[in-house]
Amino acid sequence: MQAKKSATGPKNARLSKAATEIGIIIAAHGRHYLAQSGEDKLQCVTRGKKTDVAVGDRVQLQRTSLNQAVIEGIEERRTLLYRSDQYKSKLLAANVTQLFIVVATEPGFADDLISRALVAAEAAGIAAHIVLNKCDLVDVLDRTRARLDVYRNLGYPIHEVSARATPEATRECFMPLLQGQSTILIGQSGMGKSSLINLIIPGADIAVREISAALDTGKHTTTFTRLYLMDDETSIIDSPGFQEFGLYQLSEGMLERAFREFTPYLGHCKFYNCHHLAEPSCAVLAAVHDNKIAAMRHTLYAQLLHESSQKLY
Repeated sequence: MQAKKSATGPKNARLSKAATEIGIIIAAHGRHYLAQSGEDKLQCVTRGKKTDVAVGDRVQLQRTSLNQAVIEGIEERRTLLYRSDQYKSKLLAANVTQLFIVVATEPGFADDLISRALVAAEAAGIAAHIVLNKCDLVDVLDRTRARLDVYRNLGYPIHEVSARATPEATRECFMPLLQGQSTILIGQSGMGKSSLINLIIPGADIAVREISAALDTGKHTTTFTRLYLMDDETSIIDSPGFQEFGLYQLSEGMLERAFREFTPYLGHCKFYNCHHLAEPSCAVLAAVHDNKIAAMRHTLYAQLLHESSQKLY
């Protein structure tokens, strides 16, 4: 009697080759994720109600169909960048090695957002750069440069570009900085972040539409973070524009170490548990008084310390 043919077709054979595979999360929207595994893009969900997956995470996947999978686990992270308010936290990206804060000559940018992003990068062990876009607007360029002096004096690199006026020069500036790194771009809306991404990643608009369709986000293409793989060692992450960067998750010890200008003075206060707010013989406050630490930066430190004491989760 002739043996029955196996019901295992090419699709099922492909799915059964391995129990799990490794992918990288390239987009996230709510509890829906898109992972890149080899040449395949897989629509993914987590088991249960877990939402602790971030763009940039390397994850263990179990395929449920040719283009769908369940996230079974997260590989150990090198870094994790996130922001938080009094009630919850928002993961921005995992395994990034550098943060680019994009500002522009026009419209105006918020110094508070820049400083908070720099503190987040320091706390996460991520190198930080500032990108000044729209430098062709020379009427306001000097004034904008002066506003950024406080960060330049702290040693943060500032790169002056103009994505629209000098696209080739802008691309030449960026490419060496990106090579071999995992870079996230953040900034307020209107700073030209999308123009920079389109310069660096040809076809980025098409990729966004594809990702949006895969995540079923429809027209809301700016509400999710997405990662573009440039080569095996290089990636760039674009994040939605936002106005606030809460850092409620940082403890007092983490905060004082995240202000790099505090470092020479830590351990030199009269009291070992000095909060650097109003204590007598505080080395940090003395440095603020002597203009060795910018007053605006110390004001931010005090605000962040207050926020840290208010978190409810």
